[in-house]
Amino acid sequence: MKKIAVIGAGVAGLASAIRLQHEGYEVEIYEKEAIPGGKMHQIKKDGYTFDLGPSIVMMPQIYREVFELAGRNPDDYIPMKRLDPMYTAFFGTEEKDRFNVSSDLVTLMESLEGISDEDAKGFLNYLQDIYSRFIVAKDHFLQRPFRNALDFYNPFMIKQALKLKTFDSANHSIGKFVKDKRLQQMLSFQTLYIGVSPVNGPSLYTIIPMIELLYGVWFIEGGMYTMAKSMERLFLELGGKVHYNSPVEKILIEDKQAYGILLRDKEILADYVVCNADFPYAIKNLVQNTAAKGKYTDKKVDSMKYSCSCFIMYLGMDRKYEGVDQLHNFVFAEDLDKNLEDIFAGKLLDNPSYYLYMGSKMDQSMAPEGKDGLYLLVPVSDLSIADYEWTEETIQHYRSEVLNSLKRLKGFENVENEILSESYMTPIDFKEKFNAYNGACFGLRPNLLQSNHFRPQAKAKNCENLYFAGSSTHPGAGVPIVLMSAKIATEELILDDRGVKA
Repeated sequence: MKKIAVIGAGVAGLASAIRLQHEGYEVEIYEKEAIPGGKMHQIKKDGYTFDLGPSIVMMPQIYREVFELAGRNPDDYIPMKRLDPMYTAFFGTEEKDRFNVSSDLVTLMESLEGISDEDAKGFLNYLQDIYSRFIVAKDHFLQRPFRNALDFYNPFMIKQALKLKTFDSANHSIGKFVKDKRLQQMLSFQTLYIGVSPVNGPSLYTIIPMIELLYGVWFIEGGMYTMAKSMERLFLELGGKVHYNSPVEKILIEDKQAYGILLRDKEILADYVVCNADFPYAIKNLVQNTAAKGKYTDKKVDSMKYSCSCFIMYLGMDRKYEGVDQLHNFVFAEDLDKNLEDIFAGKLLDNPSYYLYMGSKMDQSMAPEGKDGLYLLVPVSDLSIADYEWTEETIQHYRSEVLNSLKRLKGFENVENEILSESYMTPIDFKEKFNAYNGACFGLRPNLLQSNHFRPQAKAKNCENLYFAGSSTHPGAGVPIVLMSAKIATEELILDDRGVKA
């Protein structure tokens, strides 16, 4: 039985390990932290439970597939509920400035027609346009690797790529269909889910709101961390092994072939290595063999573009908040475009837009009885472009800006005096805790020159028996897409080992 060492128990590491263990390999995971999940981590403090990072469940079938392939019923591992409305968007403090966004077409159309019949018609045209592009992306780009240049540079694939119409920005593309500024923002801000701005991110990424609207947004009982724990559980049930508090220092390579990993105190030999550590960090620090790095020299890694980062506040509150009904809430600054411009220009934000997630709205076990936990996320610059330092003063600046904004929403007027427990994550924390290069939560920025065949691929280009999975590799960031990267990496490894597709 061939042995596989998996570096990292993040989403892609766990999913890859499950797939390979199920295929009959002997798989062991080596994780630097004490619990599984990577950025799909969990904070427990003072009786409150918070998802550390990812919180929005989209494309539930991709989550379920990991369990189904092993012959399990996903409902036994990740019980889900569909949310409707999916989220609330706040464009001001008045009731008229609040929009509950439903994935029920009848309800949604009523809301859109309340804005204007013309924009309602434009919205349907947007759906038709983006769905046709989504099918092309799904069938020809998202679920396949690009081993060689000819996998992309051939007449058929060039024709498919042109159908994607990627040269337009998300904002501009949406503006062709709907004219109301608030509706434009509700259909484009989701590019921030993968760390790119709608102002200049490829228009293809407006598939994200389409996916929400057509397939729904869901909640996993216990929060997103249930997915991480359930994947760990399944992997162990299949006979796999996980080694926690086991940071990998080096991928062992000789004659451009990986043969294991180096921990602090010993070498672990393996027939194949699957690396779920963030690709820029891994290629710079773990792949120390110069020939095996190929084009990804240290200089190249430093010159690449990175996604935005996040500042997240986890607040345990002394009460429940009835004024806000939804699990997911997005509070937009008056000048969202300037907000976005400043994030990717490295500026400290005044009056930032932010995301409010209250897991205890759906699962009371995530907070003490009669209380709520608030997860407040502000998209901020990655460390490579930020023109400010992450000091206590910076943290207090963002804390003050967010709480002052939140106080203007109904029911939160006294929020600052209702905090019982408080924790934070900054870009520096993401860098140090999860080896996120430059603190970029979503890995490499998915611009045109860092997507598809231009993005790091699952199979290492200059080293045999080495494979990569995760948000900085093809096809990109976001939990469902990262799960796809695990599937691609697994299929590539099996193809090399057995000469067949998984």
